[in-house]
Amino acid sequence: MKIVVCIKQVPSTNEVRLDPVTNTIMRDGRQSVTNPFDTYAIEQAVQIKEELGGEVIALSMGIPATERLLRDAASRGVDSAMLLSDRSFAGADTLATAYTLSLGIRRFHDIDLILCGKMAVDGDTAQIGPELAENLGIPHITDVSEFISVSSKDIVCKKITDTGHQVLRVKLPALLTVVKDINMPRLPSIPGIIFGLTAPFELRDAEALKADPKRIGLSGSPTQVVKTYVPQRQSEAQQIEGDAKIQADSIVKLIKEVQ
Repeated sequence: MKIVVCIKQVPSTNEVRLDPVTNTIMRDGRQSVTNPFDTYAIEQAVQIKEELGGEVIALSMGIPATERLLRDAASRGVDSAMLLSDRSFAGADTLATAYTLSLGIRRFHDIDLILCGKMAVDGDTAQIGPELAENLGIPHITDVSEFISVSSKDIVCKKITDTGHQVLRVKLPALLTVVKDINMPRLPSIPGIIFGLTAPFELRDAEALKADPKRIGLSGSPTQVVKTYVPQRQSEAQQIEGDAKIQADSIVKLIKEVQ
């Protein structure tokens, strides 16, 4: 079984910096972590490899510092990694990102399964998985909460729906996105951390991928963000003095003022 896991970096804190010109998120590799939903995809891929044998490859598009996150994935059971990094990729929306990732996946041969997290916690679109599958021309299932059976030919899984769940069978190759209830991601072992430091790693730019300049980055993004801002959080405390009646009257007055 040959599995590709798609990984995205997301901000590690609530402090999100926005580019004032493009209105896109400014990513700093030192202040980023693996998208939480993607950690469940990594664990599921490793579990399938342990059961059926094979290879797990981590794939990501991002700045060069994203290599740190890919090596962390290697410490958790991933065999090798590829990073797609180029200034021309910057500002990509989900459509341009899915196209770029599809070029990276096409560099591999005989891929059986692609796993992605349900969505990225900084964008919440849940579009990358389905769009990537459509680029590759393969079937896909979203919001998978359980793998009931896995073979070299197909997968039977449970998908969460608005009213409950569905049990579906999909022929391979296919793409599945997983939810956080599917497993409990393992922590890196000491041998895993050592392996992660020297695990096979490839870096590919737009030229190496033979990417169409009109389909990557801002130029390839039909979604245009008109305005984005981070809400300013303010809090203040007011001390109320006096007896119980005075305090109660003061609280009622304050509540009416904010309603």
